Amino acid sequence: MVFITDGFADWEASYVTAELNKQGTGFQVQTMAIDKHPKTSMGGLTVLPDYSLKDFPFKLDFAMLIMPGGTGWREEKNHQVKKLVSFCFEHNIPVAAICDATAFLGNYGFLDQNKHTGNSLPYLKEGAPNYRGDENYIEKQSVSDGCLITANGSGALEFSKDILNKLNVLKSKELEEWYALFKNGFIKITGEHIEK
Repeated sequence: MVFITDGFADWEASYVTAELNKQGTGFQVQTMAIDKHPKTSMGGLTVLPDYSLKDFPFKLDFAMLIMPGGTGWREEKNHQVKKLVSFCFEHNIPVAAICDATAFLGNYGFLDQNKHTGNSLPYLKEGAPNYRGDENYIEKQSVSDGCLITANGSGALEFSKDILNKLNVLKSKELEEWYALFKNGFIKITGEHIEK
């Protein structure tokens, strides 16, 4: 489930949604927002949410909540998703947040008990005045700890890699090859060896 807001950062979840939505993965990407009105991304893409938070059936089975960043996280109305995030943590459903979505999580205490990252520690503190997770902050592109995945706004690829690993979509060598392809732009194949 991808939670979107007006002004969501479309590129931050694009690598992973494309992989998850492929035939044979066992997953289907669906979107949710605070209501069913179309949401327009920072890149100008308009998305009609599959679900509204207002009438979301909490009995619905979903594998992960993915929260792209963007300008909408500074708007109080989008903080209604706190109820869904709490539901995920209570039921061990992984939550993956990137960029300003990490500041939202930090402001409501969802980062305090897990290793995590964000755009930077000062940025996180500025955007989340109630944040108290300093000792668990790691300066890294993406951090996966338990049921929480967090990423820096420039770490969309690493974020996607952690999600694909958590959901067992790609593993080990296959995951590393996927990452190398998008990170380096190519994979060298020499004989039976792949040079990254």
